[in-house]
Amino acid sequence: MTGTPTIEELEAQELRLVFDQFTHDDAWALGSLLVELARERHAPVAIDIRRGSQQLFHAALPGSTPDNDAWIDRKRRVVERYGASSYLVGARFRAKGTTFEDSSRLDPDTFAAHGGSFPVTVMGAGIIGTVTVSGLPQLEDHALVVEALERFQGAQ
Repeated sequence: MTGTPTIEELEAQELRLVFDQFTHDDAWALGSLLVELARERHAPVAIDIRRGSQQLFHAALPGSTPDNDAWIDRKRRVVERYGASSYLVGARFRAKGTTFEDSSRLDPDTFAAHGGSFPVTVMGAGIIGTVTVSGLPQLEDHALVVEALERFQGAQ
């Protein structure tokens, strides 16, 4: 991903990156792919994959901190509430000339519309979970998740 994606590009990612199904094994494989990509880049990230409220995968790579897990929770809650990636939600607020923090009326200690959390959407079922990365600048967190989802779907 080069440059800042438009809202239309972000929406297109979500329409494109849909699963036929999403199993525990899929969560493990996707999480493992994210770990591999992050290790190649020496990225100090934490990775979280959930189906509903159940955490199916978690990894904390060297250089990540407990603060990354707090960011994961805050970004994940945005996806769960708005039904869109945390980066897209923030971009929609910025397009209106405001910020999520100023206009959402939600507690910023609980919600963060910063890039890195992406909905896990299953055809015919809708959003069933999230995949989240924290530890890089928000666009890089988002791009890492999107790259992993694209590679994962291309391998199936």
